[in-house]
Amino acid sequence: MRHKVLGMSILLAAVTYLDRVAISSLQGPISRDLGFDLVQMGLVFSAFYVAYAVFEIPTGWWADKVGSRKVLTRIVTWWSTFTVLTSAAFSYRSLLVIRFMFGAGEAGAFPNVARTFSRWFPQQERGRATGVFWVGAHLAGGVTPLIVNSLINAGFNWRGIFVMFGSLGFVWAYAWRKWFRDTPEEHPAVTEAERAFIAAGRPPFEERASTLRDWRRLLANRTALGLCLMYFTQSFGGAFYVTWLPKYFAERGLTGSTAAILAGLPLMFSTVADILGGVTTDSLTRRFGLRIGRTAVGGSALAAAGLFTLAGTFMDSPVWAAVLIALGGASSNFLLAAAWGTCIEIGRSRAGALSGAMNTSGQLGAILSPTLIALVVSEFSNWSAPLYLTGTLFLMGSVCWLWIDPTRPVSD
Repeated sequence: MRHKVLGMSILLAAVTYLDRVAISSLQGPISRDLGFDLVQMGLVFSAFYVAYAVFEIPTGWWADKVGSRKVLTRIVTWWSTFTVLTSAAFSYRSLLVIRFMFGAGEAGAFPNVARTFSRWFPQQERGRATGVFWVGAHLAGGVTPLIVNSLINAGFNWRGIFVMFGSLGFVWAYAWRKWFRDTPEEHPAVTEAERAFIAAGRPPFEERASTLRDWRRLLANRTALGLCLMYFTQSFGGAFYVTWLPKYFAERGLTGSTAAILAGLPLMFSTVADILGGVTTDSLTRRFGLRIGRTAVGGSALAAAGLFTLAGTFMDSPVWAAVLIALGGASSNFLLAAAWGTCIEIGRSRAGALSGAMNTSGQLGAILSPTLIALVVSEFSNWSAPLYLTGTLFLMGSVCWLWIDPTRPVSD
């Protein structure tokens, strides 16, 4: 049954990134229809991340209080509604409000998944489960530009595409609410043998909402702070891949299906990195212990991401630049299983709140990324600048892993 829980979580990740990436692939038609300039489109991108950051921790706390079954049902229903409503945007301000509300609705989705894994998977399987979960997100995000390009060529306009994509979430929310339970102990289809297996590899925890004292411990915890700073740099780069990368390729003379394929390449490569990252962190944990198993993967992944991204700026060929950028994006996502696994290990019963804090920090980077990149490019007319900035931040984020210790729970 835990594998079926994982399957539902993968579908959630896929729908999340399908709806999230669609707007970057449709920015051209949207800007032409509504009369946006580069900076306005950047602010529309950022509006999503602002709301996502504001509501991330409260939604993670809410899940610790009432459970992921109810909260994820609400999250997916909300964001699907505003994905559909994106089709009704008629001005810059209306789209700004809709994207803000979309971000408010989607906030907390991934922390709720981390919370679910903390209850449904023993420690030795969490890295792989997290890695496979991210495959769903990145595979969907990677093929979204191709899907959008195909739909445009088939005669669909951008408004109809948002209605189609948004409708998928309602189906998932209904199925989740009807079938899922917050713990294996509550699900009637889980066998006694599977319950015992999960419980044996899962530290005991108390089901209760986070208190002010819990938050003080979290904010004073060196590992929690290291995770937050690290994830800021990782998400800054991640936002570039899902917002401005299609525009970057267009500026380098790439259009049509070639540009669509290359725009999805970082996320397509990431599907391999997600699995390998999960397998690697679990394997190293079994052999060398939890700290090396998580931090070696996280630190080396961000260091490689920085080097690949910076190397892309030296390529005269836009295709080779795209390949290096994609390798940088995949490397930055190689750490996801280690990062979210660490949240589960040190958060325990506060996994929803802690992963929400880490993801909120990441969204601060994602908020800055689209607008800052638009301003820099508008000022200097240089599309290499985002790569210099992103690569440098990745290298700085790799250093943060030196302060992360997954063996010490926040409660210690």
